Amino acid sequence: MDTTAEMGWSTVTNGDLLKLAEESCYEVFVTTDQNLRYQQNLAGRRIGIVVLMSTSWPRIQQRITDMLTAISTAHGGGYEEVTI
Repeated sequence: MDTTAEMGWSTVTNGDLLKLAEESCYEVFVTTDQNLRYQQNLAGRRIGIVVLMSTSWPRIQQRITDMLTAISTAHGGGYEEVTI
């Protein structure tokens, strides 16, 4: 798993970020951007999208199992939210 900062993509906007992730053969994109599905046309995406419904790392850590399940079942073009 890589972060946008590690990839040098931290200043890339969402649409371009999804495109870069797909071009780099990532299968799943994990984000805390709860507005992503309203801001981007997700139809036809090859990458699965998992949205964590919190930005709080301590809260996310408590739901790691749910997050990992969502990631492992994600599929191209799929969208799933993990309630935190």
